[in-house]
Amino acid sequence: MSIIQQLKLAVTHGYQVTREEALSLYSAPLEQLCTAADELRQHFCGNAFDLCTIINGKSGRCSENCKYCAQSSHYCTEIEEYALLDSECIVKEARYNESKGVLRYSIVTSGRNLSNAELDIICESYRALRDSCTILLCASHGLLSFEQFQQLKAAGVRRYHNNLETSRRFFPQICTTHTYDDKLRTIKNALAAGLEVCSGGIMGLGETAEDRIDMALDLRSLGIKSVPVNLLNPIKGTPLENAVRITGEEVRRITATYRFILPDANIRLAGGRGLLADKGRAVFQSGANAAISGDMLTTAGISISDDINILKELGFEAKLYE
Repeated sequence: MSIIQQLKLAVTHGYQVTREEALSLYSAPLEQLCTAADELRQHFCGNAFDLCTIINGKSGRCSENCKYCAQSSHYCTEIEEYALLDSECIVKEARYNESKGVLRYSIVTSGRNLSNAELDIICESYRALRDSCTILLCASHGLLSFEQFQQLKAAGVRRYHNNLETSRRFFPQICTTHTYDDKLRTIKNALAAGLEVCSGGIMGLGETAEDRIDMALDLRSLGIKSVPVNLLNPIKGTPLENAVRITGEEVRRITATYRFILPDANIRLAGGRGLLADKGRAVFQSGANAAISGDMLTTAGISISDDINILKELGFEAKLYE
């Protein structure tokens, strides 16, 4: 029996793969690895597919210097900049997404965090969403405090998004205005406030296979059950504008290895999916069971209707697995 099959069987019985085993899987034959990962996905998650959308609730002028980000004030990327959107616009978009079969909806705002005044305004929007939609509410507002997370939860937010982005080792090569520990502290505060957490990273920043696996192991230790896998979309004007784009085969390998590390998680193909010629179909057959649909923050994504058709084609159903 191959190491892939041995570990697949062990994982189905509750075994947690080690770092060394994960690295071994990462270098295993791709098709065998992806087939086994998809079987693990079926075992733990069935045909449930978690589909979400986001809205760019506040754009640009961010104080942080994340090298990949079009919204950082440190770089000239010529994106549209604006303050917080009003509740009417946010609710209208949520209702449309809900009518198309989307399960979750997140307001995302640029910046290190929100001021207390901004948080009061955004909570009004969440309360309006809670009162007019049944779609589940997610939030992504940077490095908030425990008390601010309590406020979000009271307004109807169920899940908070805060990516680790990459490994602890590599993080200082990507951002120096906040730290990996700032990220961990934020995630732990959100969990302590009673929120679920969605956290993953960006692939193609220049990180190694070890970095990718180390981040996944940190997510496992935190108990994260929604893990976005973003693909770097090199943006002109950012320090990573000339980065080599990650290949579809690499994305499949990452996703499949993550399924072994995080067997019962929603592994979510997220930003950059539009760079894949097949819109992610092969990745959805390699262990992934979730996606962000529609447009991203400053780049185009895949339409909701196209995604629904892809899910039907592959035998998935847009429904919650928790």
